[in-house]
Amino acid sequence: MTGLARRVAWNLRHRWRRVFALCVVGAGVAAPIFSGRWWTLPLVWFFGLVIALPVLHTLVKPIPDDDADSPGDSALDTLRERYANGDIDDREFERKLDRLLETEGAETVTDSGDGDVADRVREGIRREVERARE
Repeated sequence: MTGLARRVAWNLRHRWRRVFALCVVGAGVAAPIFSGRWWTLPLVWFFGLVIALPVLHTLVKPIPDDDADSPGDSALDTLRERYANGDIDDREFERKLDRLLETEGAETVTDSGDGDVADRVREGIRREVERARE
């Protein structure tokens, strides 16, 4: 895919609301020209921008995951994506994962009363590595 085609595809995927609004405005301007009736302009704009756009936005809006642990997971998600895309190898993934989890304090680990904090952190790292390899 060329640079221009990739940019157009990205804009349609992530900025579809702006593209839709621009199309509605254009259709509203063109409606009275082609139909000969002046009242089609506000009608198209009203139904497009006030009714269709909010409905489409609500239907397309992603549902948040209930299992999202914390806002700090974005770095871990980025690391997983890079590993899944093949940008980094196993050794580098594990090294960066270790460094990422070392920066998290012991307060992020839930205290279940059984075992050492370090053992729980190691177990969490092992689970993250297994999940990322899947």
